[in-house]
Amino acid sequence: MRARSVLLSGVAFAAFAMAGPTAHASPLCIKDRTPFALSHDTVKWTMSIAPGADCIQGLRWSYMQIFKVSVVSGPSRGQLAVVGSGFRYSAEHEARGSDKFTLLISGKNRHAAGTSTLEVEVNPQ
Repeated sequence: MRARSVLLSGVAFAAFAMAGPTAHASPLCIKDRTPFALSHDTVKWTMSIAPGADCIQGLRWSYMQIFKVSVVSGPSRGQLAVVGSGFRYSAEHEARGSDKFTLLISGKNRHAAGTSTLEVEVNPQ
């Protein structure tokens, strides 16, 4: 039993050591996230982000499943990547005004399947 405990401690330490530097969460770049309902609705969010910064934002609420996130129209200034059931927006290093992008989210809200359109307006800080 003691050997197993030592082995598990060693495995835990090795996993911690291999993790390297800690990850830093994105600052809260979208403050008032209006929930979408996956009921063929359209929701608008506003993002505030510093030049050269990244915003990583999940889209799933606790009561829904996200099956797919698609880019309907991408940003013209920053860069956008779909990451799982969320997205990552990277602002230009020299922000020159606002930006925008649109996502189509498909999934299941409790028991009903559907889609939502998310329009995001990006404002430099």
